[in-house]
Amino acid sequence: MTRDLTTSAIERQNILNNNMAILRIKEVLDIETFQYEGKYYLTKQMVAEFYEVDIRTIDNYLASNEKELKHNGYFLCKGKKLKEIKLQFAHEKTFATKTTQLSLFDFRAFLNIGMLLAESEKAKKVRSLILDIVISTINEKAGGGTKYINWRDREYLPAAIQEDNYRKNLTSSINAYVDGHPTYKYSVVTDMIYKAVFRENAKEYKDLLKLEPKDNARATMYVEVLRVISSFENGVGAAIHNKYNELNRKLTIAEVQMLISEQAESPVMVPFLYDARQKMASRDLGLRDVYHDNIAEYIRAMSPEEFDRFIGTESIDLEKLLDNDENRKTLERLKK
Repeated sequence: MTRDLTTSAIERQNILNNNMAILRIKEVLDIETFQYEGKYYLTKQMVAEFYEVDIRTIDNYLASNEKELKHNGYFLCKGKKLKEIKLQFAHEKTFATKTTQLSLFDFRAFLNIGMLLAESEKAKKVRSLILDIVISTINEKAGGGTKYINWRDREYLPAAIQEDNYRKNLTSSINAYVDGHPTYKYSVVTDMIYKAVFRENAKEYKDLLKLEPKDNARATMYVEVLRVISSFENGVGAAIHNKYNELNRKLTIAEVQMLISEQAESPVMVPFLYDARQKMASRDLGLRDVYHDNIAEYIRAMSPEEFDRFIGTESIDLEKLLDNDENRKTLERLKK
């Protein structure tokens, strides 16, 4: 999808929460800053000069986006802190000694306003550079592609194994208690469950992620999504079995659909479905640049902790994970 950082607050926050990408951007951008209490700052004047805009333009963006910019490191320096800064940097041309307050931007806030400045050609170039670095950083950490970036989560492998076991419970119930051709009924019931959980069938999901026909969609899913599918399938499998005992005959596909709908509307499942949709929609946008239109209302910015979980210090090195024969065989089996 095409990213327009000037209009998407979620896209901006995803970048600003990606600490690894921020470090790379800082290395590449040659900007003048001053250091105070171990952090690097720019004044409003310095920001205006870098982006080649009038200082009043910066003021306008501060007024209309104050909450976002403050969240990302902008603040108005006054009182004792300002006196200390004046003493340390009074000789600098960017510091007016008579001012009673000083607008300061840390590096994230500096990037933040650059993502907002629609009328600045310099900001436009910075936005392009930012997107290139973000994409390359994620791809590099994911080993050249993001198809299996979910594997970098330490919790993925045990969750995938558990989900595989619950899947067998469902397929056993479908085989024994649902009428129809085996291949057809398995795929139809699977699509019904996918639709109930994240409003896309298997083909729609694969098309969005540009997966090959032979790829197992579940091998690309996040832990939370797999756990919800596990719970859902386990519940559907039990419901099919119970309904079979009640009717004393095999169920039709239409009857299975009714059981799935009942499960999806259950008050117990609603919060879990919400969480799974939010995780899938948000992480696929932030990590894979994939937009799920059917669950777009669940999209939010990824947290710094989530980025760290998949591409930072808390993530698992895929190459090392696959070096272990047992892990490699298990993952290859789950992909099929």
